[in-house]
Amino acid sequence: MELIAEPRLDVRDLQVALALASTGSTARAASQLHITQSAVSRALLAAEEKLGVRLFERTRRGLVPTPAGERFLEGAARLLVEWCDFEQRVSAPETAPMRLRLVCECYTAYHWLPSTLLDLRKSLPDLELTLAIEHTDAPVGALEAEEIDLALLTTAAVPRSTGLEERALFADEIVFIVSASHPLAARKSITVADLRTHTLITGNTPAAESHWFLTRVFGRARPRLRYERYPLTEAIIDVTRAGLGIAVLSEWIASPHLGKGDLVVKRLPSGPLLRPWRLAFRREIGAAAQRVLSALAATAPHARLAG
Repeated sequence: MELIAEPRLDVRDLQVALALASTGSTARAASQLHITQSAVSRALLAAEEKLGVRLFERTRRGLVPTPAGERFLEGAARLLVEWCDFEQRVSAPETAPMRLRLVCECYTAYHWLPSTLLDLRKSLPDLELTLAIEHTDAPVGALEAEEIDLALLTTAAVPRSTGLEERALFADEIVFIVSASHPLAARKSITVADLRTHTLITGNTPAAESHWFLTRVFGRARPRLRYERYPLTEAIIDVTRAGLGIAVLSEWIASPHLGKGDLVVKRLPSGPLLRPWRLAFRREIGAAAQRVLSALAATAPHARLAG
């Protein structure tokens, strides 16, 4: 009889590594996985010992995957999706696809979500996922009214008294972009004082997003900042390229416009400004939502912009 290979890793090893990659720290990964920070550190050390390679390096930006870690994460994400789909295929009878309506609270996700949905439809053939962008402005209310089934959230609160649940998903980074000719371009980082002094160039940011940004960057202080708001990403980039201010953008939006040398990424001295994303869903579709959660964690982009 042919021997069956016995893997050295288990599912928890994969989950811990993916949580560390999406959050950048053991503390935030512990919160996402609902375990202690020391348990995360022990799990990472155990996985590295099993493989005989280092998966993450500690940097000023937080935990960053090594080349071996990047290969591990790519495979881990794919394996978790395939494993969940395998369990579903074995345990569930053949049925018509379950239709799920999905919306995003922040428009930045629509930069990558449509192409991601194509991948999800291939990996989750028994789930029919469609976008309901008309509910972007009020995703939680649409969930409560059962007009949608799932929502990608950044700042909106999910009431505890409703039949809704939420799970931590991943984080994107909010970065500061300046022209290569801008006075701040030669700095290693930009300061809170710089943000007060220079014009901030943004899109039409919802009030909740603006509140999150101010709280994370300035704490309880509420400085009077100078904003210029543009509805199109191309306009934001062009104005920034002209040296007229500091663009405040998600890494997902900024990444395609970098690489020519005329724009420079800057961060605060405190490190990356990570914006957490959650998946909220109606409780009765919990099993299906968990599969979508795993698939999204595996396919969402991680730009990892250089500073």
